[in-house]
Order: sequence, then structure tokens, then C-alpha cells
Amino acid sequence: MTLTPLPALTDNYIWILHNGREALVVDPGEAQPVLEALERESLTLHSILVTHHHGDHTGGVQVLREATSAKVYGPAHEKMPEPITRLVEGDRVNALGLEFIVIDVPGHTAGHIAFFAEPRGAHPILFCGDTLFSAGCGRLFEGTPAQMLDSLQKLSSLPDDTRLCCTHEYTLSNLRFALAVEPSNQALVDYDVHCRALRTVGTPTLPSNLLLERNINPFLRTHLSSVADAVQSHDAVGVASAGVFATLRQWKNTFQ
Repeated sequence: MTLTPLPALTDNYIWILHNGREALVVDPGEAQPVLEALERESLTLHSILVTHHHGDHTGGVQVLREATSAKVYGPAHEKMPEPITRLVEGDRVNALGLEFIVIDVPGHTAGHIAFFAEPRGAHPILFCGDTLFSAGCGRLFEGTPAQMLDSLQKLSSLPDDTRLCCTHEYTLSNLRFALAVEPSNQALVDYDVHCRALRTVGTPTLPSNLLLERNINPFLRTHLSSVADAVQSHDAVGVASAGVFATLRQWKNTFQ
């Protein structure tokens, strides 16, 4: 299996997974990068997986469906381009010989889902949309901090070697904030150097992996004193009223 992030729009990635003959794509915000990849690799599009309703994740679905007759899978409780097979936590999608387990991860949107698979002989794959980013997490447009924290804890409990396939190249900006929270975290400092080198030559920073994220992502580390103390120092009133995670997310919202 070949897993590749296709750059799209301003900073999106459309994930394409293929076996040399058939492919699936995740969150196609536009159709053209996918159509070009299918032609370039002589692939047939089998399935389209959608994590949530935002236009930069669904904008190419209709064109791709009409061009390829691929089946579309997405969240049960969000407005989606029909026809679509609607999914909730525990449902399974079989594509390319893989079984993807659906996980409910509300927070960024109310009905956001993620897809998790464990290919034989390869590292697990997590397509998590805009819930978990490398060194960050999504904004809370529709859900609550408690929902997002629960969603992140679900994802963080997956195997260490799970490949984190999120859908935006936000890593460098997320790392700037993470370093403001934990400037003495050596794993974080080292990862920042690594990612800056990748972006200098135009290489994606993704996929990441969950073991790394537990070591460097402040939104997966709010239970640790190093993060909690930094958030308390930044906004003790916020911590007292809303808690560490909610205050950390609000800090990120206003971070320059």
C-alpha cells in the first residue's frame, strides 16, 4: 500500500491510499489533485472517506463521484453531499482489503468522525480530519472543550506506531505555540528542527505518529505538570473557571 498526501487548496492535504490498481481518498476538498493522481498512477478510485462537513474537505466529492462512481462514506449526523453511506462509531468500512473502524470524535464539528485501520505488515493508519494535528488540535467550531478532550484521548489511546494522517500542513505554526507552552521539552525542540528542514525543501511534515505526538503535542499533554503549570501561568482565571484544556485551546486561538 502506498500512502501519499496530495496538496490541495491553500494548506490542505487529500490523503490517497492505493495498492497500485485501486485507490481510496480522504477529505477531497477539490477534485483536480485526485484526478491527476489517478491518471498519473493509472488507478481506479474505489472509495471516498469524509471526516466532516466543511467545504475544504467535501468540495471535490461530487465531481469525483460523477467521474469515477466511487462510493462515498461519511459522518451520520452532518450535512453531506448525497448519496453517501452514513457512519457512526463502531461501524466498519471495507476498502482495498482493509477494514476501517469508525471513531466518533466531536469537537471541531459536532459529528466529526475518524477512520482507523491496521494493515497487515504495516503501521496502523488514522485519518482524523481536523481533530488532531501534529503538535496541535482543531478549533472548537461546534463542540465543547470536554468533547474535544474526550475525542483526543480516544485517538491518543491508539497504538504508538499509528500513522497520524491529518488534513492540514499546520505543523510549523503549531510547533511555535507548543514551544511557548513547553520551551524546555527537548523532544519538541528536536521535532521543530526536523520539521523546519522538511518544509524548507517542500516536503510534508505528515504523517506523524502517535508516540511522537504524546511527547510533543500540548493538547495530548494537559495532564502533565509542565503543560498545566504553563497554562496556569498564562491564565490562572481561565484554568479556574474552564480547566486546563479549555484554557490551552483559548490561548492557542489568540496566540501570535
